[in-house]
Amino acid sequence: MTGAQDDVAAAEGWFVEHGLPYFVDDVRAGVARGLGRGRLVGVLGAAVVLGIVGGCGVGAGLGAAAGLGGGLTVAGIVAAAYAVATLRAWLIVGWAVRRTLRSFGLVLPLVTRALPLLLLFITFLFINAEVWQVAASLDGGVLWVAVLLFAAIAVGFLLTRLPEELDTVDAGLRGLERVNLLLVLLVAQAVQVLLLALAVFAFFILFGVVAMEPSVVSQWTGGALHAPDGPVGDWLGDRLSLELLRVSTFLAAFSGLYFTVYAVTDELYRKQFFTVVIRELEQAVEARAAYRSLRDGDDA
Repeated sequence: MTGAQDDVAAAEGWFVEHGLPYFVDDVRAGVARGLGRGRLVGVLGAAVVLGIVGGCGVGAGLGAAAGLGGGLTVAGIVAAAYAVATLRAWLIVGWAVRRTLRSFGLVLPLVTRALPLLLLFITFLFINAEVWQVAASLDGGVLWVAVLLFAAIAVGFLLTRLPEELDTVDAGLRGLERVNLLLVLLVAQAVQVLLLALAVFAFFILFGVVAMEPSVVSQWTGGALHAPDGPVGDWLGDRLSLELLRVSTFLAAFSGLYFTVYAVTDELYRKQFFTVVIRELEQAVEARAAYRSLRDGDDA
């Protein structure tokens, strides 16, 4: 009996380590309780109330757009905190981050397949006066809402396409176990998208500081440039402006959406990236069968 219990514990540890906590019976039961209607209504109510309070507080000082962005952010933080504390989301996110860092040699060529064409297209937008006029005119609240909108569209697109990748590894999985597999794919892809968006942001900040003359940018935006507060802004002067930060952020968020669509529609990318992840999920399904056998033996 002790040997069987050790095997069960080892299997549960393997599931958790590989971002599959919902495959563990006790964890799945706790998550199911956390997803009960009463708790979800309470969390949703708290998110709405705190979001309204936070949005009103921000909007009172910075305007309606900033208030909307602040309210959405507060509501999102409440939901994320509940997901981390009750739904064990941090285990899945932690696995995705560790996996990305361990397999960076595989991720890099996959990302660089999309990056050159993306930068070629986005760079023409970056040196376009109309894009600077639009993006530079966005205050912090409007820009943040735009970034959240791009992120929501990207997540929605992934949720409609990623279930197709699970057809080969479903093996009769239902409920939270299938949700766990979907979350693994979603978070793994989201980490890659985030890395690419950050790379694009850094590229345009560097490119803008080096190549964009402040006089040209000022002419495009129709006004004086605003340097960000802090030692970096003091050091670079008008070479690094708030307008440059806004344009770079806007284009980086748009690039993340572009890469999301590219990642699930390009056949070669899907074959290279998803083949590795699907192989790991197939191993997890096989381990689940052994785990269920051990647990059933203990229950008997």
